[in-house]
Amino acid sequence: MTRNAASETAAAAPKSLSPFHLAVQVHDLVAAREFYGELLGCPEGRSADTWVDFDFFGHQFVCHLNKEKAGVQPHYNEVDGHGVPVPHFGVVLDLPTWEQLAERLTALDVKFVIAPYIRFAGQPGEQGTMFFFDPSGNAVEIKGFRDLGALFAK
Repeated sequence: MTRNAASETAAAAPKSLSPFHLAVQVHDLVAAREFYGELLGCPEGRSADTWVDFDFFGHQFVCHLNKEKAGVQPHYNEVDGHGVPVPHFGVVLDLPTWEQLAERLTALDVKFVIAPYIRFAGQPGEQGTMFFFDPSGNAVEIKGFRDLGALFAK
């Protein structure tokens, strides 16, 4: 399949973005509710004794309880001179929303792995980024773009 043909497949970004579903393990649902619900402001959806789902910026994010979960030792990959924890997940926001969230998390003394900054400044794909861990050791990245259409810019 050629590169152009691949871009026309179902995997290419649709005109209207479909919500993504992600489920992760956490060792404490109370801590997960405080972190995702209160700190990040994600509304809670359905839940049971062993899981809770959140509206993670329009996406379905589920925390499944595993009391035996030990923090994953992430691999760190260099990107723009910073050690990015892998694996990680997150969301891409417009830049003003990202800036507001970065200010809020900074004011709340969130311990950042990579503090909020502008990555690839002056280049295609310029973006705000920040990384931090949830209480169970899941790495989270929040990005911000002036132009969301530049998400895949080269």
